[in-house]
Amino acid sequence: MVPLVEIPEIVRHYESFYVSVFSPEALEQFKRYVSGLIVSENKTVEGINQIFVIDVRNQSSLNRFLTESPFSLEALNCARLTMLESQPATQMKPKGVLSLDDTLLAHVGQDFEKIAYLYDSANDRYVWAHNLVNLHYSDDLTDYPVKCKLWEPAEIDDLEEGLKAAGVPIRADKYALKDSDPKKWRIYLIRLWGRHQKRPEVQEIYQSKLLLAQNMLTEFFAEHKDLRLPVTFDNWYTKPRFCRFLDETLRVPYVGTLAEDDRVLLASGEKRLDEFALHLKQEHQETLEKGGEPVFRKITIRYKGEKETYYSYCQSHRIKKFGKQRLVINHRQADLSDAPMFFISNKLNWQATGITRIRRHRWPVEVYHEEGKDEGLDQYQVRDFQAISKHIALVAVTYSLLRAAQHDKALLNKLQRNIGKTLDGSLGYWRRNTQAQALWALATFISTGLSQGEPLSKVMAPLLSAFFH
Repeated sequence: MVPLVEIPEIVRHYESFYVSVFSPEALEQFKRYVSGLIVSENKTVEGINQIFVIDVRNQSSLNRFLTESPFSLEALNCARLTMLESQPATQMKPKGVLSLDDTLLAHVGQDFEKIAYLYDSANDRYVWAHNLVNLHYSDDLTDYPVKCKLWEPAEIDDLEEGLKAAGVPIRADKYALKDSDPKKWRIYLIRLWGRHQKRPEVQEIYQSKLLLAQNMLTEFFAEHKDLRLPVTFDNWYTKPRFCRFLDETLRVPYVGTLAEDDRVLLASGEKRLDEFALHLKQEHQETLEKGGEPVFRKITIRYKGEKETYYSYCQSHRIKKFGKQRLVINHRQADLSDAPMFFISNKLNWQATGITRIRRHRWPVEVYHEEGKDEGLDQYQVRDFQAISKHIALVAVTYSLLRAAQHDKALLNKLQRNIGKTLDGSLGYWRRNTQAQALWALATFISTGLSQGEPLSKVMAPLLSAFFH
């Protein structure tokens, strides 16, 4: 544990962007909370409160900041994005990409509001967790979350009553499931909701992850009318209805991801994508042996300043349930020995290079989920759902502070004068540098006390007490 004797320079440097969001007292708690998320290894309220050894406060005040402070999450997010827009390197750019993904914030036990028992595909098991849906921005210089929303599980009684009120008929023979098999009753109602979700009054009853994503994208493009950024997503979000929403309602380009069992409609009939890719591979190898043009062409893209090579097939095809799409099949190995990747886009004139580059920018949202958890994304102990949402928003602020700092020359000059190191690298590296700044401030505090004639025992007293909170 690195004790804090002052708010770190990185937090003070960007404080002005958040003054309008908080009351004066709440602003102080905001600075303490974000400082703790950067410096402390323990990202809970208790862990954050314990690292402050000067201006020690009761933990309850930090708890109340999350549970009772009436600050607006929308205003906080707006201030965070304004901060990022203040640096040319972190501004959104015409060649930027939006990506969608979600992550599980797992916890032991059920004592958290709106927690659910969800399948964790990474570990092939069910866990108690909240599910966070993220809209993420990425370009070759930077990336950061744009909007995020916690998915809320359907309250089954509300879903039943809502469907009735909307005039959706519920089969009489299904009511027996309410008592005999509540799980099947829930599945039936959610599927029934899904069949009628086009109707606005039905959408209001329950918001799926796809609807949360649609709403975040609708808000984004309403707020950024001059930016028609492409949207990319993995196989889970590549659903026909969602793709039609992007194409027909928002009128924005997308790059989705198909699975090997999705189907392409050919003149010869319907074929699974993995079978189609195998056929193309065989044709590619036969053509090369005859000295002809390859079916999979070598392409090179730039991603985060580095060159990457792929071997790509790119043509327009009819995809079952999706209609006509630009289909890209990619391999990383020249001999096509690795598993193919399948991408689709609604831009039928795009080539493999552009589609692959956009899809490549989906990866940073995965990195955010990993590094965000290092910054405390899933380390909350508060039980209230709104307080959990505030904690997650403050983690996004922390991540964005570190992103902005990487390109802020004025801040770099301040920090480098103290520790004599060139500051660059990953967010984890920046967090360690902030910890080093805290250590510097601690050493300065001790040195100042001793130079003023204070006995060492008196100087060290508040520092030592931090270890016995």
